[in-house]
Amino acid sequence: MVKTDYDIAIVGGGLAGLATAIQLAKKAYSVVLFEKEEYPFQKVCGEYVSLESWAFLESLGLPLHKMSLPLIDTLQLTAPNGKELFTKLPLGGFGISRYLLDKSLADIAAKSGVTILQKTKVDDAKKQDDLFVISFPGNAIKTKVCCAAYGKRNNLDVKWKRPFLRQTSSRLNNYIGIKYHVKTDWKDNVIGLHNFENGYCGISKIEGNEYCLCYMTKAENLKACDNSIEALQENILAQNPHLKKIFSQSEVMKDFPVTISQINFGAKEKVQDGILMLGDAAGMITPLCGNGMSIALHTAKLAAALIDAFLQGKFSQSEMEEAYKKQWNKAFASRLKAGRFIQSFFGGKRLSNFFVGTFKAFPFLTKPVIKLTHGKPF
Repeated sequence: MVKTDYDIAIVGGGLAGLATAIQLAKKAYSVVLFEKEEYPFQKVCGEYVSLESWAFLESLGLPLHKMSLPLIDTLQLTAPNGKELFTKLPLGGFGISRYLLDKSLADIAAKSGVTILQKTKVDDAKKQDDLFVISFPGNAIKTKVCCAAYGKRNNLDVKWKRPFLRQTSSRLNNYIGIKYHVKTDWKDNVIGLHNFENGYCGISKIEGNEYCLCYMTKAENLKACDNSIEALQENILAQNPHLKKIFSQSEVMKDFPVTISQINFGAKEKVQDGILMLGDAAGMITPLCGNGMSIALHTAKLAAALIDAFLQGKFSQSEMEEAYKKQWNKAFASRLKAGRFIQSFFGGKRLSNFFVGTFKAFPFLTKPVIKLTHGKPF
């Protein structure tokens, strides 16, 4: 039997949802978390985490210092014409697969007392008087607080008719993401960002002897290749000589690629009818900035502190919502805006070649631009 009343319900068991659940469960609140998949599973993700998140993840109970993870301190940026630039990352990061990271956090959440309902798709979540009703197949529960942390796009977005779904800017929406785990010849401390027409591909080390190879491109690119991923890689990505070499020399691991579609980078609401939106559900930074995972984790820290204060009676519901929107915008709005601006330079071949060429000619510009999209340890 599923418990019928909880303090907090979280829809979505990715980084933001799990991190929020762990923090609140450790404060002795009853927390239920819904995840439509079953741990562990793969997700389309660049799998590079900025070091700004290291201390926070360890505070949740994840022993990163014991996990022998690769530390990444250098960026290689290449243009479609093959021009390349190497630069040190101001803060740097580490590599870890979502398969391992999400499963590890889910284990910590379960040990902390979180009720995790796996393979459970939420049909609706809505406010009813002073509580929230969360409906899922064959059941419904009531909670005092509800958070949505289901990622980039969900059936609830459609049900709630969220405005971002109506955005028509081709520059910011209708992207697809494709991810591989591979064995290849690549330096463990370097993250590569390789541009091609209407897209970019990242490669970096994760745990073990594998590397994450993940790229994002406009859906029209795939359509032009008769919806064939192989043709897309051969005809478009391989025009960048660095990518041609990587794909020709890499051994693809079993069960890959994994894919995602209908990715949108437009602005989103931070609160939906009283429900706090966390992680990518509140807004996505363009993946070329390599910082989405840290932003998701940081939103969890902000939200958990405000929810705790609300449940202690220090805030009203409306005050909690306004405080969350204010803190979210202060921490992330400028970073997402900078990410969207930087992405605008990576649309066509000519612009991408110019952008990388400019950085190569004036390397002192790279660190200030990188800092625009990254935060400080939290």
